[in-house]
Formats: sequence, C-alpha cells, structure tokens
Amino acid sequence: MLSFTLYKSIHLIGIMLTVASLGGVAIHAANGGTRTQSLTRTLTTAMHGTGLLLVLVAGFGMLANRSISPGSGWVIVKLCIWVLLGVAVVVPYRRPQFARAVFVLVPLLAALAGIMALTKPL
Repeated sequence: MLSFTLYKSIHLIGIMLTVASLGGVAIHAANGGTRTQSLTRTLTTAMHGTGLLLVLVAGFGMLANRSISPGSGWVIVKLCIWVLLGVAVVVPYRRPQFARAVFVLVPLLAALAGIMALTKPL
C-alpha cells in the first residue's frame, strides 16, 4: 500500500488533468470549434481519461489507507461528481450552447468535491 501523501498527490494530479482538459474542450467549443476541427482532440481526450483514472484509483487508495467505507455519503457524492466530470467532455461538442456553462461548472464541481472531502458532512 502506498502512503496517504502519495495517493493524495496522484489524486490532485488527476484532478488537474481532468479540469484542464475539460476547460480546453469547453473553450474550443464555445469559440465555434467542432470535434473534427480540434487539433488537440487526442491530447485532451487522453488527459481527460488519464485524469479520471488517476482520480478514481488514488481516491479509493486513500479510502483504503484510512479504512473509510466507500459507502459513506460524502464518498457517494464525490463519485457522482466524478461521473458528471466524465460525461462533461461530450457536452460542449454535442450542445455548443452549453460550452460556457461547462467551463464555469467544472471548477465548481471540483470545489464541491474538495469540500466534501474536507468536511465529510454525510
């Protein structure tokens, strides 16, 4: 088992990759770009997938390290946010009118996940 600090670092790197890739996709779509026009589609898709994987694996690693039940309410909320961030990558290209909303909501969802982890309210 890895140390809690290493899991946390990997988790944060995953969050950064995910948020950065979603921001790039949202801005590109908001400026009228399409999926086929994107010169960085492979890069943003790879960053998004890698980020989500790191967040999930390191998150469960931290839970195991601290012997926290994955069924805790705050963990379920974080998993729901993880799913929303996973789906968010398709929204800007399929519904370009929502690209700006995705750009604003992604950091807010990430902040909510952080608040859940820090306060563990449920």
